[in-house]
Parts: sequence; C-alpha cells; structure tokens
Amino acid sequence: MRLVFGLVLIAGLGLAGFAVHLAQKQFGAYQNALQQERAKAVKAVPTRMIYVTTQAVPTGEVLRKEYVKLAPWPQEILPEGVFDETNPPFADGEAPRVVTRAMDKFEAVLTTRISEPGGDAGLTTRLERGQRAFAIKVDVTSGVSGFLRPGDRVDVYWTGKMPGTDANLPRGEVTKLIETAVKLIAIDQTAEIENSDATIARTVTVAVSPQQVAGLAQAQSTGRLSLSLLAANDDSIAEAIEVDQRTLLGIRTVERKVEVEAAERVCTTRVRRGSEVVNIPIPCTN
Repeated sequence: MRLVFGLVLIAGLGLAGFAVHLAQKQFGAYQNALQQERAKAVKAVPTRMIYVTTQAVPTGEVLRKEYVKLAPWPQEILPEGVFDETNPPFADGEAPRVVTRAMDKFEAVLTTRISEPGGDAGLTTRLERGQRAFAIKVDVTSGVSGFLRPGDRVDVYWTGKMPGTDANLPRGEVTKLIETAVKLIAIDQTAEIENSDATIARTVTVAVSPQQVAGLAQAQSTGRLSLSLLAANDDSIAEAIEVDQRTLLGIRTVERKVEVEAAERVCTTRVRRGSEVVNIPIPCTN
C-alpha cells in the first residue's frame, strides 16, 4: 500500500513539473511574440525623436529645460517647425525663448509657438516694472507719415487753446512739448520690430508711467497730439518748448504808458444862507 502511494506521489510531482515547464515555455513564447509584434509596429510606423512639453506652459512664460523632453513622434503626422536632437530649442550662449502661444502637456514644441532667442510674447513682456501701455490716436500727419516702428522713441507735442481769460496767457492755439523720448511698443495691432513696411497707423502704443498716462489722456481729450521721431542714437534731452501764434509770427506786445494828469485840487467850504447851504471855493492851505 505504501508502495502504491509513493508511486502515485511521484507521478503527481512529475505531472506538476511537466505542467510548470509547459507554462513557462508558453509564457516565453508569448513574450517573444509580443516583442516581435512591437518590433513590427515600430517598423510599420516610423518615428522621430522630437521635443515635447512635460507640462502645460502658459503664454509669456520663459521656456525652461525642465518644461520639455525628447519623445518619439510618428513621422507620418510630424508637424512643421519641430525641434529635435540636431535642432534643440536651447543652445549654449543663446538668450532664452518665450512661449508666444500656450501649450498643453505632451504637445510638440514648434517654432510657431515659441519666440526666437531673446524674443518676447507681446506687450506685457516689453513693459518694464512700473510702466503702463497707453494708446495715442494718430493720422498721416501726426504719425510721421507711417514711418514709426515698434521700438522707436518719439517726442509728444500738444496743440490746443489755453483755458481762462487771463491776459498773461497766450492767445489762440498753443503747441507745447509735453513728453520727450517716449518709447513705442506697438503700431496699431502690430508689435513686430522686424516689420519694415511703411503703414499709416491709426493708433500707436507707448510705454509710460501711470502719471504720464494721466497727462497724455488729459492732453488727448483737450487738444491734438503730434509725434516727432527721434534718431536711434539721439540721447539728448529736449528743453521745455512752447509756441503760440504770436511767437510763431514774431508779433510782440507793445506796452503803452498812459500818463494821467493830476486833476486840479479844489477846496470848498459850506456856508448857510438862510435856509440854503452854499459851497464857496476857498484857497487850499495844504
């Protein structure tokens, strides 16, 4: 009986070992088949390693190395303007790039979504700390015939009538320099400095302080503003300038002296004659 039990145990162990061997063989065959299928898939869909974002990056953010990584991308649907190992978005000695259009996570980094090295993402990146953007209405005459470009500097002149009736104030319209060397950051809706085409602008946007914004707004609502373009290398400071019609035409105000002759002094005294009071002239003693 013990012999039979031992034989059955040995047969069971042999069958169990054979089953384990078959399972391992089958699992190995499955892994080999899976690797072969993956290899076929890679051969069937060729890919290219390009830079993609590792997180969502908003507009105006400086593109940092931790925001991107290399990842495979199917060449069949590869977009234009990608960055790869031979053309990375970062290079030694180059200024950082800025995101001009927001990107989501795992989105391809394209040349249309980031700026050139040292570029910006619009007006907000061109304003220094404490500055504000203010738009000035211009036309073909006040806007220097369309030759203004973002990045230029201009003087701002105000032309209007002085309020009040003070005789000391200039008569007629007055032209006065109110701001000097103001930087232009946009022409109409264009902030591209590289644009060299002459266009007749309707508005120009300047970068000024909040106090200057108040002054320009007041000047624009009470008169006409004109711009004067400065040279690129002009670092001079304009003096206070104010011209009215009399100064322009060279008319001088002549002051007339009016001599007032002293009236002859007459002294009188009152004398009552009955019911009447009569004033009688007498010599003035003083």
